[in-house]
Amino acid sequence: QVQLVESGGGLVQAGGSLRLSCAASGRTFSSYNMGWFRQAPGKERQFVAGIDWSGRSTDYADSVKGRFTVSRDNAKNTVYLQMSSLKPEDTAVYYCAASGSGLSRLFGGYNGWGQGTQVTVSA
Repeated sequence: QVQLVESGGGLVQAGGSLRLSCAASGRTFSSYNMGWFRQAPGKERQFVAGIDWSGRSTDYADSVKGRFTVSRDNAKNTVYLQMSSLKPEDTAVYYCAASGSGLSRLFGGYNGWGQGTQVTVSA
């Protein structure tokens, strides 16, 4: 099973940008579809973005489409989430996840999770 470690979170003003990284261990990273989820206090974990194993197919939640970009570098075993035009409602703990099956928006579609990184957007 792939091990995942997120980084890059922090405090940013509304309208600002952050880039999250998710480093994966193991030699099979390039075979996994990857997803980004987020969870705000008192709310369920929700899908943010996903990318297939090749990087050619991506998917975004409507709430972040046009502002966030997911990408991956299989040579570096890393997936990224570039976040721009951040809003206070983007405040959450962000998690990356690995799926050995198809690209999915569902929490249950992923079987490997990182520990999360906090993103806080001030008004």
